[in-house]
Amino acid sequence: MNVKTYILTAFVALAMTACSYIEEGDRLIYVKPAEVKRCVLLEDFTGQRCINCPKASDEIKALQEQYGVDNVIAVGIHSGPLGFHSTDKYVGLSTDTGDEYYDHWALDYQPVGLIDRGGPLEYTAWNARIREELAKAAPVNIDLMLDVQNDQLTIWAEVMGMEGTTTGKLQLWLTEDDVIAFQLMPDGTRNMEYVHQHVFRAAVNGTWGEPVSVKEGETFTTQRYTFTVPKDWNVDHLSVVAFVYSDQGVLQAQKIKII
Repeated sequence: MNVKTYILTAFVALAMTACSYIEEGDRLIYVKPAEVKRCVLLEDFTGQRCINCPKASDEIKALQEQYGVDNVIAVGIHSGPLGFHSTDKYVGLSTDTGDEYYDHWALDYQPVGLIDRGGPLEYTAWNARIREELAKAAPVNIDLMLDVQNDQLTIWAEVMGMEGTTTGKLQLWLTEDDVIAFQLMPDGTRNMEYVHQHVFRAAVNGTWGEPVSVKEGETFTTQRYTFTVPKDWNVDHLSVVAFVYSDQGVLQAQKIKII
């Protein structure tokens, strides 16, 4: 046997030893996904003809300063009897979808909020509930993806399971900041230049979202949704809000600015 043949024989023997049989259960070691931060969804049911609603807006600002704007994701859903739909003369921020949500939750006053889809609460009780929700573990993580071409938005999401199996629905909403429209104020005056924040604009994937089921360590990817931004909206001020919810309430939320 020459030296070249000996080296080749030794290499093959070593390779066969390295590839010896490993029991199936020992081939892969499962690594649990790292825990993700819980984000809370605050649905603020509000209206331009509601004199106390600016107080709730001030409370949202304080809550976001206290807990972080990324941790408390607020959506102002203009709706109900104190909401206002646009006319030829005035800008209205109520939507048919917002009214449907208001009726679905059988709300009978404003301002009122849902914290992670728990029971309706007056704004003075929001802080305590938010603190409770932030302390919970998030069973899923949400990543949002966007493609922006002028007034055309393409939006999709990836949901990764973080704990057990999560079954529910994924909702995609559009919100807009810095919307100028009239608002009745606590002193009874009408502010024609009031600046409204996190205004609910549209449900991108239907009023109640789409089914999602994901196991721990796996990822669910939605289809891509294309949305044409109306000309009276400012695309620079738009955000996408995504959340996964079930009968137990909202399990995780996420928000990303369009631009």
